[in-house]
Amino acid sequence: MEQSTTGDAHVVSTIVVCFHKIQNHTIELRYIIKIIIYNIIHFIILIHSSLSTKINFHSAIKIVQEKPQEINYIGPSNFNQLRSTSKTASIHHRKMRSLSFKQFALLAATAAVGTTTTSRSTTTFAFVPSSMVATRTRSARSNNHAIANNILRKSSSFRLQSTVEKRPEAEAEITEEQAGKKSLPKIIQGGMGIRISSWQLAREVARKGGLGVISGTAMDVVFVRTLQDGDPGGHFRRALATFPNQAMVQRALLKYYLPEGKSPHKPYRSLPMWSFQPPRQLEEAAILGNYCEVWLAKHDDDGTPIEGNGKVGINRLTKVAMPTIHSLYGSMLAGVDYVIMGAGIPTKIPGILDALAEGRDCSLSIEVAGASDEDADKYAMNFSPQAFWAETDTPDIAREPLQRPDFLPIVSSTTLAQSLIKRANGAGPTRGINGFVIELNTAGGHNAPPRGWKYEPNSEEPKYGEKDMVEVQKFAKVAKGLPYWFAGSYGRKEKLSEVLEGGGNGVQVGTLFALSDESGMDPSIKQQILSEIASGKHLQVYTDPAASPTGFPFKVLQIDVGNTLAVPEIYDTRPRVCNLGYLRVPYLEEDGKLAYKCPSEPVEDYVAKGGDFEATIGRKCLCNALCADAGFPQVRHIKDEETGEKKEFVEPGLVTVGDDVNQCASLLKQREDGTWGFSAADVVDYLLADLEEKEEVGSVQEQLKELRP
Repeated sequence: MEQSTTGDAHVVSTIVVCFHKIQNHTIELRYIIKIIIYNIIHFIILIHSSLSTKINFHSAIKIVQEKPQEINYIGPSNFNQLRSTSKTASIHHRKMRSLSFKQFALLAATAAVGTTTTSRSTTTFAFVPSSMVATRTRSARSNNHAIANNILRKSSSFRLQSTVEKRPEAEAEITEEQAGKKSLPKIIQGGMGIRISSWQLAREVARKGGLGVISGTAMDVVFVRTLQDGDPGGHFRRALATFPNQAMVQRALLKYYLPEGKSPHKPYRSLPMWSFQPPRQLEEAAILGNYCEVWLAKHDDDGTPIEGNGKVGINRLTKVAMPTIHSLYGSMLAGVDYVIMGAGIPTKIPGILDALAEGRDCSLSIEVAGASDEDADKYAMNFSPQAFWAETDTPDIAREPLQRPDFLPIVSSTTLAQSLIKRANGAGPTRGINGFVIELNTAGGHNAPPRGWKYEPNSEEPKYGEKDMVEVQKFAKVAKGLPYWFAGSYGRKEKLSEVLEGGGNGVQVGTLFALSDESGMDPSIKQQILSEIASGKHLQVYTDPAASPTGFPFKVLQIDVGNTLAVPEIYDTRPRVCNLGYLRVPYLEEDGKLAYKCPSEPVEDYVAKGGDFEATIGRKCLCNALCADAGFPQVRHIKDEETGEKKEFVEPGLVTVGDDVNQCASLLKQREDGTWGFSAADVVDYLLADLEEKEEVGSVQEQLKELRP
């Protein structure tokens, strides 16, 4: 494509784009008015800067119809990068379905820059389809009008061609502190449920430059149930082949792997429940499961590390304490980059991460109801890497130092953040805390209770007020220079810019990713939700004060289709059982014996253990329900009291999402098979869109300022 040598072509090309859009009825009248206003503003700037440009509309139309090869298609650019090079630069621009008004405005602004010659440099820009870059001669011989239509209407993948003379002034050097801040992710994908934040989802987000997060909750169960399902795709076995102790791998495969997969009518083989003295097979399952999930998130299917600057993290619930150390250790063996923890106050985690990275022994105290303050230290989960590997005759594994992941606790108030900085037991001036995620009460999953609220049986939905909110700007004073991200209805594209402008580092988003193609949510459940939203129905989310055995409010999607505990009849008829036990709490019986109880277990069992009957009202088994959400429902055979026959019972799910679940309607696309969906990459692009547009506008505005006398 030939470069025009006159300034006219630069502005003319902008007008041509606008004219061609108008002629083809592809933009609305309001956009036409805005375009004209914006161009008038920039014409004033041109006049003010003593830049003369002759505009001939008839010539413009003639050029686009007869000589498109002579047009400089001008568009947004990375001026900082272009300024630092003296040769032609090719910069990929994101794909656009159609040129928006903001992009038209950018065309006009860049046109003004393009017509400018100063004493320091002369800059020329041209926007051309990447397909034409390599075939200029052939394209020039093609039908000119068809080429113009392709360029101006379809807006396919663009490449920015630029020739810039290097400016004489030196670029300012970036300090190490600035470089570190720039490397932080702007988008954190939330760690959700049991395997909703799957390795597939985390990998896709990391590929896009964000922080992809896997859910570390119940990964031991996910691991053994995946093997019993035949390990579809062979992914876990691919990850296991890289584990440093293959004897441990073989034990797991021999015990749980079923090549053909179990029958959907048969129950999964279960693991023992966690206790202060977990059996070896349970420890190994937790380490292997978390290792596999993180390793898969960090590698392509061919085993090579994923491309891009993204990182992979693991999310843990503080309330699910007993498997914590083993889960963290397995993820660190796979090179996890971040650990994110909420649903509690994780003051001891920084010290545990320090110890595991160095191969040292560590412990995590567990609260035991009825234990005296003097005896509290006796109850802890202890782990020794040296002793663990010595049992398998591979002590060298413990001697290898591991990468210490950054630790981001999830907080809901400035008070909790201040407390963690003071009380955490990690090394360094911030006691091992590397940042914060501030999660507000509209987020999915567990929510921090409102100020002054206490659960009572038959309580109404908790009400949150101004005291429960956290302002972005005010949190900066509490953070002590640490980075922080906001969560809870921050899945809107304008929210990222809002946080960054307020001094934060980005956003954590859960619900949009939970409903994306790559999430681990059971496809049938996901499709039911998306179909409801696509039909125009406004879904409701209820902050249930009783659902979680933890006593924390818990978000529940109110949907009356499918096998879900949100349907009262299904909840009422479910036979209660506690067979996973992640949320059960230890207590001392009258004789001092250690035991465990959960308000979601059978009512008679809970009451027999000294529990209050009222505490069982409305409680739901989140352990089994969240496994079902991820496609791992346990199958039980229940004896019918009337007939005496055993009937098959499949554990129902319970979907948790944030209050902004209906926001995903803007991303929904219907596929050829009639299903609805969107990808994790679509979510990342959507979240970054507003920021990218503002950065492009800001870049152009800065250039215009430099041109003024």
